[in-house]
Amino acid sequence: MKLGDGVEQSIHCTAVLSGLSAGGVLSAAALAEYHGVSTSYLLKHLQALSGAGILETVPGPKGGYRLAKKPEDISLLDIVLAVEGPAPAFRCAEIRQRGPNPLPQRYFTKPCQVTAAMLRAERAYRAELASTSIADILTELSADDDGGIAARGCAFMDMHERKVAR
Repeated sequence: MKLGDGVEQSIHCTAVLSGLSAGGVLSAAALAEYHGVSTSYLLKHLQALSGAGILETVPGPKGGYRLAKKPEDISLLDIVLAVEGPAPAFRCAEIRQRGPNPLPQRYFTKPCQVTAAMLRAERAYRAELASTSIADILTELSADDDGGIAARGCAFMDMHERKVAR
């Protein structure tokens, strides 16, 4: 299974936004700069996160993005579904019914074993993503950080965070 680059960017941006002070926002351009990605590509995903209620958009020249929920209330599955959509990764095209000498329909009353196995895997994958929050990711990051990651983030916030009313 391959997820688009937008999923990684969206998860990292959500994590960064969790470090904002009360009333703070970051622009899409600042988030793109921090991660070294295209602003226009990132903007599409930030809008999807806003549409899903994960981020809040503050309009205007001093506006930007901030979390709409607490980090512990945002799962990785929430972000994946906002960016990639709710459709399962595997989509059965029923190729077993194609080719020469087709079998009668009675052989195709249940989903094929391949589809059943893939859907079981999808359920396990989604359950794992649903059980991991942005807060969990930040806790793991903090445990591994010798201070360099936090220092980089703080320096960036000092330069780019905008203050607006809530």
